[in-house]
Amino acid sequence: MKRNVLVYGGIGGLITAVWTFIALLVLPPNCGSTLGMVLGYTSMFIANIFLIIGVKNYRDKYSGGIITFGKALKVGLLITLFASTIYVVNWLIYDYATGSKFIEVYTESMHDQLVESGASPAVIEKQDAEMQKFIVMYRNPLFKAAMTYMEILPMGILFALITAIVMRRKVPKAN
Repeated sequence: MKRNVLVYGGIGGLITAVWTFIALLVLPPNCGSTLGMVLGYTSMFIANIFLIIGVKNYRDKYSGGIITFGKALKVGLLITLFASTIYVVNWLIYDYATGSKFIEVYTESMHDQLVESGASPAVIEKQDAEMQKFIVMYRNPLFKAAMTYMEILPMGILFALITAIVMRRKVPKAN
């Protein structure tokens, strides 16, 4: 199981890391949070396909064609945890190595979206104050890592659950 987790989690993690790196090089910093989120979640979706492949590979090659829901869930969760850790470490290295102003740009984008939507000055002021508090919390590396995990882990957990349901098999498939 360890090899499977490392191989398929590693592939998934590298997909998100490379995709992020390319997006950061190609896209301008102020391209808008919507495009960045779409690209980011697309890479996470593609990376999670390797979670499915990893659980299937484990069932078919290492478990004699059978796997319980619990075992499939465990393999899937370990794959997503490893891939997510690669994603988080990649982001932290990028963020600290480049002196990224990501959170400031994100805050400005949120402010601009509220202004463009015609929100009242009171709503804009309240949102700006909340974002300033968030900026302070985001400077803490542990908080930043936790927030980055929260970007990728929920999708991975959902993929692991669905995969465990679909891949479970009590008897080997007849050839």
